Amino acid sequence: MAKKTVPPIKIALAGNPNAGKTSLFNVLTGSRQHVGNYPGVTVEQRWGHYKVNGQRVDVVDLPGTYSLTSFSPEERVARDELLHTQHDVVVVVADSTALKRSLMLLVQVMQLGATPVLCLNMSDEAMASGQRIDRKRLELELGFPVVETVGHKGKGRDDLIAAIFRASESKTSAKTPSLGEDLDGAIETISATLKLSGSLPQTKAWVATRLLVGDEKIAEELAGDVSKDTVALAKKEAERLSNETGQDISLFVTERYFAFVDDLLAKVVKTERRSDSRARSERIDRVLANPTFGLPVFGIIMFAIFWVTFTLGEIPMGWIESGQGMLSDWITGFWPQGSESALRSLLVDGVIAGVGGVVVFLPNIVLLFLGLALLEDSGYMARAAYLMDRVMHRFGLHGKSFVPMMTGFGCSIPGIMATRTLENERDRLTTMLVLPLMSCGARLPIWMLLIPAFFPPEWRAPALWGIYSIGILLAFLLALALRRTVLAGEAAPFVMELPPYRMPTSRALIKKMTERAWIYLRKAGTIILAVSIVLWVMSTYPKKDTYEVDAQLAQGIEMTDEEIEQARGGEDLRYSVAGRLGIAIEPLIKPMGFDWKLGTSMIGAFAAKEVFVANLGIVYSMGETTEDSEDLRNKLSRDYSPLVGFSLMLFLLIAAPCMATFAVTRRESGSWRWAFLQLGGLTLVAFLLSTTVYQVGRLLGAG
Repeated sequence: MAKKTVPPIKIALAGNPNAGKTSLFNVLTGSRQHVGNYPGVTVEQRWGHYKVNGQRVDVVDLPGTYSLTSFSPEERVARDELLHTQHDVVVVVADSTALKRSLMLLVQVMQLGATPVLCLNMSDEAMASGQRIDRKRLELELGFPVVETVGHKGKGRDDLIAAIFRASESKTSAKTPSLGEDLDGAIETISATLKLSGSLPQTKAWVATRLLVGDEKIAEELAGDVSKDTVALAKKEAERLSNETGQDISLFVTERYFAFVDDLLAKVVKTERRSDSRARSERIDRVLANPTFGLPVFGIIMFAIFWVTFTLGEIPMGWIESGQGMLSDWITGFWPQGSESALRSLLVDGVIAGVGGVVVFLPNIVLLFLGLALLEDSGYMARAAYLMDRVMHRFGLHGKSFVPMMTGFGCSIPGIMATRTLENERDRLTTMLVLPLMSCGARLPIWMLLIPAFFPPEWRAPALWGIYSIGILLAFLLALALRRTVLAGEAAPFVMELPPYRMPTSRALIKKMTERAWIYLRKAGTIILAVSIVLWVMSTYPKKDTYEVDAQLAQGIEMTDEEIEQARGGEDLRYSVAGRLGIAIEPLIKPMGFDWKLGTSMIGAFAAKEVFVANLGIVYSMGETTEDSEDLRNKLSRDYSPLVGFSLMLFLLIAAPCMATFAVTRRESGSWRWAFLQLGGLTLVAFLLSTTVYQVGRLLGAG
């Protein structure tokens, strides 16, 4: 007899932004999703699973939302999942230090007729503040399981798993919350006329409430199940309640939600004293979020992160460079002295020079993301958004845009996805289009190569801070231009919760660093390796039969063996496919001060920005074949002036977002038009600005 297949238990994690849903998701499933102490981390659904008593449990982590309305994209994702998908259990994750706000979502989940479990997360902070919750009484009042957890420490995991299993076994829908006799009566009257199909019948109370407040979207979405008579009845009931109470119906319903929560909390919560994390946060914010001192402090903090990235990163970088040199020598030793081999050249000049030229900057990547992780997990990032709001509004950007833009310092892709937290579509598009100007982690290897090549040691940290600042300033200016032209319109007001300051856990910091390092190395071992091999082939073939340097030698010109080899290598490179392409585009890039070598190195950088460093390593290793040649930084400083170096940095900062950024902009904006505007517009701005800087610099004698 075939073994009977038991279907998995399906659960959804819902809660306010920054309530700790993703921490609990990671604890339950063993997943390694990004966790940060600021709103807007989860901007799309995530799936995972675990097993209990041999039973598979599928978990979906929904975007943070304060309610089941549908103003912003992430609210719509959460609402649609809960409304249209049948879950065995909905776990509502509440911030125990802000229960009044958190339980507003619970009331609406109860109206959906779901089978809920209430998870009181951050219970340690609530207890430290003197708050005492009678969990058993709360469970009795609600009629479904209530558990206390500390998500980032994994405390309460077993209790939560047991509660989910009990709830799924009972299959008991939550009782409809009582919102007052008059409002309950209106909801029941409207519900009686609803004929919801599929997975929707149990949601009658919530649908009736949305119709009552005039939610046109829900009426359109359920047009087949909601008759015109029902919509008319809802309007009639809304007018009646407004006349009787003298209040706007939406405000009236919201107040009744809060009244339900207040009554519930009055029965189960006692506060002994106030010395909690939020009180401490308020004291710290008097300095860090001060309107006068806050921005300079933020600038100093960011400068310190860049200084550490450069200074401490130099030591392990030296180890990696030495290791690569020894590896190259070891591989070269397998071939006789002076012999030529395509395989040796591929390994040494292609793979090691290309991929190795990128891997060497791994320590800087790790240090930069350690700094950003500290800002995120401590809660300071949200303060920075608050401080920047006044500045950003002057340039047509929303204060909430700051979080996606800061995320863009890591990678533009999650930054663009994080724009879903913006309710206003114009704000969202503006942020999305200018976000690639935030210097992503893929550009950091470029800065680590170019800045030491063209700036003395004492100017390196300021130069790194400066290139990041230039990107931010350009983003603001282009955002202002967009909001006054193609995206003109009113900006939405800034509303963001400031989470309490928390001490980041070493486990979370180590996980973020290792994740970022692995992503970086994985890209080096896939995309960059593939592009490096392709460029090596393009830089090696076709081969020349005769060399100009041989004709010079025949005329009696004296040259050393090293000079002859270098000359032949340079001629081979110019004759190759890559060299010809570089020479072909040289007239286009010459106004910026670039030659065919830099042009050749830029080929392929559209796939991934780090490829530029790999390409440059290959171009120079092909042109200079001696084993004791200078390192890449010295070659650059020898061949180009600091003015060319700065012009190159500007171009690589602004121009042509990578292929993945282009694709995600197309997906998130819903239009090829915006993706091509971003790609073409930024490239044009890069060309104009780099050309202006180089040409003006030459006129002033800086070239």
